[in-house]
Amino acid sequence: MGFNCGIVGLPNVGKTTLFNALTRSSAPAENYPFCTVDPNSGVVTVPDERFYKVAAIFNPEKTTPTTLQFVDIAGLVKGASQGEGLGNQFLSHIQEVDAIAHVIRCFKDDNVSHSYETIDPLRDAEVVEAELLIRDLETVQKRLKKQEKVAVGGDKAAREEIAVMREIEPALSAGRSVLSLGLSAEQLACVSSTVFLTGKPAFYVANISDDQVGSTDDPALGALRKLAHSRHVPIVEISVQTESELHELEPDERQAYMAELGLSEPGLARFVKAGYQLLGLVTFFTTVGTEVRAWTVPADTPAVKAAGKIHTDMEKGFIRAEVVSSRDLISLGSEQVVREKGLLRQEGKDYLVRDGDVIRFRFNV
Repeated sequence: MGFNCGIVGLPNVGKTTLFNALTRSSAPAENYPFCTVDPNSGVVTVPDERFYKVAAIFNPEKTTPTTLQFVDIAGLVKGASQGEGLGNQFLSHIQEVDAIAHVIRCFKDDNVSHSYETIDPLRDAEVVEAELLIRDLETVQKRLKKQEKVAVGGDKAAREEIAVMREIEPALSAGRSVLSLGLSAEQLACVSSTVFLTGKPAFYVANISDDQVGSTDDPALGALRKLAHSRHVPIVEISVQTESELHELEPDERQAYMAELGLSEPGLARFVKAGYQLLGLVTFFTTVGTEVRAWTVPADTPAVKAAGKIHTDMEKGFIRAEVVSSRDLISLGSEQVVREKGLLRQEGKDYLVRDGDVIRFRFNV
């Protein structure tokens, strides 16, 4: 696994209810702010029909799907970067995650309290994002003061870091995230010792009511869609309460309820997939002994490094990778037919693993 996604947002927007539905946990989700203080963490299976179809072909004794970790972080409020609502503590939790799922309330319900009197997704999104920007700006300014003293002594690395920080500082002051700056790999390497909250990939999770599903004229939801589009931020629309109820049902009942709601797949599946794609990950499958297993690696991972994900000996003694696409394997129904049609490829250590590859690593230690 090794990848995690933090669930953030204002208090009482549905973060913990979403987390519980995702992980089938029972973390407290009360109708008052800061019910969650310490972050809750849970592991979620990444929905992937290919994995189960590949497993059915090999009929293994054991199947191990790939997973992501989700972290439920307490609600942020205006002034969090100055410590309001234990904000400093909560912001530090965000530093530990690889990506951010920003939950924003779009539904109306007088029985569920809200930080403000009105439902305004744009305001709510900007409150949280402003706190992340402010924290990053403070981080940059502190780092600049420190490195400017170091640079006086002629430290080259410090001077290079200062140059990048001076590019980041005015952008943050203008309300631009670090991620939006498109810094080069060399620039990012210069500031790699600093964790930027706005440098993390993020997506919006619109917490909607059942009545808002598929809506084209809801003003609150429409406004958030426009904001997401303008910022090139993915958006997933989920009725968190309904998803929570769905996961309490038996499979047959769940399918019937989804059909009644007009849902082709659970919203949680779309949520997990969005997090997976946001992190730039791909899945490959292995068949070793009596187990079929799915593995998660960043896109463009060389085959030798993918082998090392399984075991360091495989990386050290890498000989070759025997590769077939899961699409071909599933279509043809057996590894033997794949071989007969010449679709099994022999790849070297520099081969970049593709999403859906079925790989058998050959190695010698």
